Amino acid sequence: MTPNSVHDIRNLSLLGHTGSGKTTLLEALLAAAGAITSSGSVERGDTVSDHDPQEKAMGHSLSATLTHLEWAGHWINLLDTPGMPDLAGRALATLPAVETAVIVINAAAGIESGTRRMMSAAKGKCRLIVVNKIDAASADCAALSDAIVAEFGRVCLPVNLPAADGSKVVDCFFAPDASTATAFSNAGTAHDAIVDQVVELDEELMARYLEQGDSLDPEQLHAPFEQALRDGHLIPVCFVSARTGAGIPELLDILGRLMPDPTEGNPPAFLKGEGPNAVPVVLSPDPDRHVVAHVFQISNDPYRGKMALFRVHQGQITPNSALFVGDARKSFKAAHLLRLQGRNAVETPLAVPGDLCAVSRVDELHRDAVLHDSHDEDHFHLVAPTYPPPVFGLALITRKPADEHKLAEALVRLTDEDPCLEVSYDTRGRQTVVRGLGEQHLKIVLDQLSSRWNLELDTASPAIPYRETISVTAEARYRHKKQSGGAGQFGEVALRVEPLGRGEGLQLADEVKGGAIPTHFMPAVEKGVRQALTEGALAGYPIHDLRVIVTDGKHHAVDSNEISFVTAARHALLEAVLAARPQILEPMLEITVKVADDRFGEVSAELAGRRGHLTATDSPASGWTMISARVPMAGMEGFEARLKAICAGESEFVIAAGGHEVVAGEMQAQLRREHAGQ
Repeated sequence: MTPNSVHDIRNLSLLGHTGSGKTTLLEALLAAAGAITSSGSVERGDTVSDHDPQEKAMGHSLSATLTHLEWAGHWINLLDTPGMPDLAGRALATLPAVETAVIVINAAAGIESGTRRMMSAAKGKCRLIVVNKIDAASADCAALSDAIVAEFGRVCLPVNLPAADGSKVVDCFFAPDASTATAFSNAGTAHDAIVDQVVELDEELMARYLEQGDSLDPEQLHAPFEQALRDGHLIPVCFVSARTGAGIPELLDILGRLMPDPTEGNPPAFLKGEGPNAVPVVLSPDPDRHVVAHVFQISNDPYRGKMALFRVHQGQITPNSALFVGDARKSFKAAHLLRLQGRNAVETPLAVPGDLCAVSRVDELHRDAVLHDSHDEDHFHLVAPTYPPPVFGLALITRKPADEHKLAEALVRLTDEDPCLEVSYDTRGRQTVVRGLGEQHLKIVLDQLSSRWNLELDTASPAIPYRETISVTAEARYRHKKQSGGAGQFGEVALRVEPLGRGEGLQLADEVKGGAIPTHFMPAVEKGVRQALTEGALAGYPIHDLRVIVTDGKHHAVDSNEISFVTAARHALLEAVLAARPQILEPMLEITVKVADDRFGEVSAELAGRRGHLTATDSPASGWTMISARVPMAGMEGFEARLKAICAGESEFVIAAGGHEVVAGEMQAQLRREHAGQ
């Protein structure tokens, strides 16, 4: 019940668009390997991975679930991840824990937005494409194969092919049979294409293959095959039907024999230190070295408490291991080292390098925490995936004032579980605001707050996070002088502001010469500048994308103090900004909407009515159109409900942050008037 060697392990994450059949595929793999007696069903709510009541009710995976199976001497850890675009962060968080990203594609739906997102996010990992639902009546595997190559490159090559009737698959790698009819191409041609691709990375093998015509068996191809996977020089494609079981045993062979073990994948990106002083750290999957592991998922169970899923990168862990969390001075005992099969957990005596396990009831653990058993590994951290920024917001109001503390605690736990959930307090509106990737994301959060913490909440639309910026360079000087019997106040600051590009934030520079502002007062100057940037100059919104250069100033030997320079710097910054042709920026959203062709006109008009403009259209499958558009966040309220009404529920959309654009003149004036009124 536990792997004995790092070479036995295969770690894979099942990724893909919602509806591609990841959970059903996992059930088929577990059943075929004997890990469960029979396949569960999403419709019946009895699958291994979708065990949460909320998942069963919705019929969708809402968090990543760890399972395992044994096949032909290989220990295969599989992570089933959510496919909903709003829960992309929970899927992306699994990538540092695995060597292989398995991108599942619905053969009937074709390449969808979630497919593209996960293929892009998994660059740097070994990737395997699994085309599922080859038995669907509308599946066109030949056309889909061409589309995969066109979208992701000629490195995408089939390692098996669907038979002509879709009832089975034909091996193209281990023992290809060119005489068996396939839906397209043939096993011999596909085999030659893979070998040609792989031997390019091994000159000796290439010479033998080209000059002598020697046939190469899978064992000879193993090392260059793994190198091709690591380099992105090969992305194998295989075909299955999780519903009928076609291709499932063949897929298990591919996972065990062709996918990399932890010594063969690309090593994890660890750093020691922070910021520009951080240096890369090379870890070794050696059981005799110090332990280094990282937590990639946190769950908070009402009965089992906090549970942390972690990946061992170096060393080995037993229930007697004393582990440190990050830079903590105090260690904890991994007393209950757990191996998970969905909801079921059994204690295990050992976690070897490359293993995925769990530990429960350790409050200090958090997502992205690094676990280690020696202070030599203090200040280690793993480079996290790039997560999409939260764009949709809701203000939360407790119906019972006594529940405010409970809400704060619940939101802390939920943000630890979900990297794309953000909580803030809006001082302008005096609201607790939670932001996520979409309306569905926030609905799931509200359901969890209700079911897990029994919170009764009202919601409201939060204030739009407008920004202010400047258009030209400007200068200002401000003297703060106050005398009131005894020690007075004196500070003078001169500064210059210069515009930066969108998204470049803030840059601070000091060009003061001759001690005009003593060094020990410069932190006070910076504090005053930052105060002004936070409170805004035009309409009370934070000021972004500018460089502030402190050029000169004056001080008094007796009356100068910190508060004087804070005040002078604040006023100087506001005056400079007002002289630099300030503008108000509004947040934009990048929206991708999949609709039936006959609804294209109505949806386009709806987006235009919300001040949006189309940027592209595509046809992912027959009868469907993919619309890409940029829409102001202020115009998106109620869009999901309106889209469902237009398309009778037959649509889907993905939203991502799209930067900021200048607000139209009339709206600029309105925002300024509202601020003046407040």
